[in-house]
Amino acid sequence: MEKSSVPAAVTRRHALTVTGGVLAGAALAQTAFPAFAAESQDADAIVVGHGLAGLVATAELAAAGRKVLLLDQEPEASLGGQAFWSFGGLFLVDSAEQRLMGIKDSRDLAWQDWLGTAGFDRGVGDPSGQDHWAYKWAESYVDFASGEKRSWLAGLGVQWFPVVGWAERGGGLADGHGNSVPRFHVTWGTGPAVVEPFEKKVRAAKADGKVVFKFRHRVDGLVTTGGAVTGVRGAILEPSNASRGKPSSRTEVGAFELRAPVVVVTSGGIGANHDLVRQNWPARMGTPPKSMITGVPAHVDGRMLAITERAGGRIVNPDRMWHYTEGLRNYDPIWPGHGIRILPGPSSMWFDATGKRFGTPDLPGYDTLHTLKSITGSGHDYSWFVTTQKIIAKEFALSGSEQNPDLTEKNVWMLLSRIWQTPEPIEKFKKNGADFVVATTLSELVRGMNKLTGDNLIELNDLKRQIEARDREIDNPYTKDVQVMGIRNALAYVGDSLSRTASAHKILDSSAGPLIAVRLNVLTRKTLGGLQTDLSGRVLGASGDPVPGLYAAGEVAGFGGGGVHGYRSLEGTFLGGCLFSGRQAGRAAAAATAT
Repeated sequence: MEKSSVPAAVTRRHALTVTGGVLAGAALAQTAFPAFAAESQDADAIVVGHGLAGLVATAELAAAGRKVLLLDQEPEASLGGQAFWSFGGLFLVDSAEQRLMGIKDSRDLAWQDWLGTAGFDRGVGDPSGQDHWAYKWAESYVDFASGEKRSWLAGLGVQWFPVVGWAERGGGLADGHGNSVPRFHVTWGTGPAVVEPFEKKVRAAKADGKVVFKFRHRVDGLVTTGGAVTGVRGAILEPSNASRGKPSSRTEVGAFELRAPVVVVTSGGIGANHDLVRQNWPARMGTPPKSMITGVPAHVDGRMLAITERAGGRIVNPDRMWHYTEGLRNYDPIWPGHGIRILPGPSSMWFDATGKRFGTPDLPGYDTLHTLKSITGSGHDYSWFVTTQKIIAKEFALSGSEQNPDLTEKNVWMLLSRIWQTPEPIEKFKKNGADFVVATTLSELVRGMNKLTGDNLIELNDLKRQIEARDREIDNPYTKDVQVMGIRNALAYVGDSLSRTASAHKILDSSAGPLIAVRLNVLTRKTLGGLQTDLSGRVLGASGDPVPGLYAAGEVAGFGGGGVHGYRSLEGTFLGGCLFSGRQAGRAAAAATAT
């Protein structure tokens, strides 16, 4: 049994948070909803979006006895949304897995890391500030992650791979960006295993008559009556047999209007809409890349943000977003422009497009958005890893459930095979991917890099000078090279030494070869801002007051409050944000519709 390490004050704070949401919802039910005749309502609640947050909210509503309509523009094959495709990483604090690995974590350390990473600076103390509710959500979420999150999910059958990963290691200061300790818990079964318990709950509620699926129902507007949201309207799209993640038809075959006293928007972010990404791109991250690859299916288009805004919802922090710097063009794409992210260990050398080595904190796995800014500042849309076969065999992992069949299929033998061989998905990308160059000599590698891009920006002697300088730092167990320090630091953690960090060696050591260069593309992924919500998930308007009848959860709400992550993420917090905000909104909406 896992021991509890959460102080009583934290438990009380969390209880007050949940209770406050429920009471607020109940009060809203008494004062804010127009009186409808029973026959004018199609359900007690409508949930827009059948991804993870939508499934969690629907499960909570149904468990409370509410009748729910669950709408999505995609066919049934895409139930579960983006979460299905994920690696299944979850941010947990002082977990049984951490203690097994000898990691000393605490709520206070996690909160220190969250604040140093988020950088909340937009009116935290001002009820009208963009970060006011984001900060409150962040505090509640860290309480959740260090409290009941693990036991709640474990009670639903979720399990985790015992080796805890160390993502976003930060910028170098204790109170700055990054995880002080490993907190990235990979779900045994990856993303599908996170979705599964909630899909089962919703399908069981459907069998009981509590949930009705409305696939191929695209919401084009929210219906309002007397200032309250009272339903949705839109187009019925033609039936589609598109498989999960594949684009589906947008041919309209009908129209609909549905009524309910509450509407919960859980429609996701903007990652597949590159025009919207560029429109919201912040000047602090340089010029938007002309070329990007896409980490989410085409239906992640951001439409519901503007639709909800027209109904009175307030969008905050639209310039905050999370795009990865280590994207690969998928040689076997599922959706248009499909990109896969490398989850790197600490050892590959990282260069800009001209062959200039990045400095700290632009190291593999340290500070994603700082590195993104450095890439855009180089005047090019891509960068390079220069590495060895020994490094990729031990350190490279690929994002996505489909890229990790051992973990996704819970195949222990296949997982153990990583000890003595490079994982097959990595080898397939090395062989078939457009972004890999493999060579036995550095001169051959440089020719291949220049041929791949057609830019001829890499100069052999300059690249050789930088690699040899780094290689000289391997001779001693101490060094002035920050990246080499990081490698030795990683090897001091048993989880990294077992499965995520190659032994320190020289890049030009032929016994570690062949040499490998990987062109890295900017990969669109997450929306960090969105609809501002209070701790009940109620969408707030420009005045700061809740829009009656309107709730939001998941990525469309910035994973809570319109931006629970602030400027940057600690990773493993996106799925968790969907789980927590979906649960909060579902429970509060259920309380608001109590009779």
